[in-house]
Amino acid sequence: MQEAVREVEVAVIGAGQAGLSASYFLHRAGLTGPDGHVVLDGSPGPGGAWQFRWPSLTLATVNGVHDLPGLPFAETLGEHDDPAAVPASKAVPNYYAEYERRFDLPVRRPGRVSVVCDRESRYRVEAEGGVVSARGLINATGTWEHPFVPVYPGAATFRGRQLHTKDYDTAEEFRGQRVVVVGGGISAVQLLDEISQVTTTTWVTRREPRFTEGEFGPEQGRAAVARVEERVRAGLPPGSVVSVTGLLLTPALRAARDRGALQRLPMFDEITPTGVRWADGSTRDADVILWATGFRSALDHLAPLRLREPGGGIVLDGAVPTRVAARPTVHLIGYGPSASTIGANRAGRVAVRELLTELGIR
Repeated sequence: MQEAVREVEVAVIGAGQAGLSASYFLHRAGLTGPDGHVVLDGSPGPGGAWQFRWPSLTLATVNGVHDLPGLPFAETLGEHDDPAAVPASKAVPNYYAEYERRFDLPVRRPGRVSVVCDRESRYRVEAEGGVVSARGLINATGTWEHPFVPVYPGAATFRGRQLHTKDYDTAEEFRGQRVVVVGGGISAVQLLDEISQVTTTTWVTRREPRFTEGEFGPEQGRAAVARVEERVRAGLPPGSVVSVTGLLLTPALRAARDRGALQRLPMFDEITPTGVRWADGSTRDADVILWATGFRSALDHLAPLRLREPGGGIVLDGAVPTRVAARPTVHLIGYGPSASTIGANRAGRVAVRELLTELGIR
């Protein structure tokens, strides 16, 4: 039997902030109807990675939820909702669901993409629910599906539990246990703060953390984006921006510092069956190692297109920061310089404008 293939002008992979932004601008450009564009989403429902965040992450403690184009986030909140009490894992998915409904965006679920291949002048996108053939591709898969855990000697011998940020639910599950928290990013200190209130914690990082008292302003934002762009232009994977911006010393983190939870140790050298050990022979016993070590871009499905450079990254066009330099009909949003909610909005607009120009649609 001949395989049924749906042909569209543009396929968008991922329905988080970046993917919905791209779909919005494609819709405005007239790519509606069954042959216009489709958004393939591997998540069970609207919300992107937000639907999987831990329950204690509320609207008051998130790093920021920026409005999608055309619909303010505040319009989807209840009049009496308290930001300190509303879980982000509920509020943001509700917002995304309303956004998809309001603008009638063509999101397909289940739509997890397994692989993208060349087919002459088109891309063959193999996904749940059927194959899509597209002239242009906008990838917006983010990082949540690709948690990073570094390899350390002795990890397989550890008799306790090893978890990643992605696996975290509540601090209460660690009560009475000795927890080693690994990582120097925003999520690491947020989880360290929570867990240290119910049990004994040890905090280790590769670099000395730098805390800042001031707000994250435009100057720091530009510096962070410039650092990421520099790495991407060199064909390297995007790096962390915390080294540029520092960690904002919030009231919660001040309280954690006052109770001694922010006493950081350098990275250990090996894992033992009962804990961790440093090169000088010092040790810490542990029941749990929590790897708050971030995520990597979820791009394995694009491997057949051979976009990666020897350094492991993907070079983007210097003039168009979403366009793959070697593939002008492929755009990456939520990658590198656009890996933020506000950056994703801007990137969605740019990617659609440039891609449609390349395809001769406008």
